[in-house]
Amino acid sequence: MSELVEYELDDGTRVLIEVEERDTGPVTRGGRGGDLVKRADGTLEQALRRIGPVTAAAFAQLRDMAEPPDEIDIEFGVKLSADVGAIIARTGGEANFKISLRWQKG
Repeated sequence: MSELVEYELDDGTRVLIEVEERDTGPVTRGGRGGDLVKRADGTLEQALRRIGPVTAAAFAQLRDMAEPPDEIDIEFGVKLSADVGAIIARTGGEANFKISLRWQKG
């Protein structure tokens, strides 16, 4: 099941994002239409800033290799939560990271 979370952008624009609903006990349906939308704690940019240090740390480690690659691709899923912000999504019970390194023959 999913729920709608309203995030505010730094410029004041509001955006609705569908997120996976957290299991918080029995669900009660009904009420006003505004009850269907949960307001996020903080802006979307604040939530996504939490992911930046993870990416920077991974790139730093891979660039420091004895023979650093010419290209680095890091791919991971991001989940948004009204309460927590942005978190790295998991697949199959593990953190979802895909790292590709490329060297050019030169």
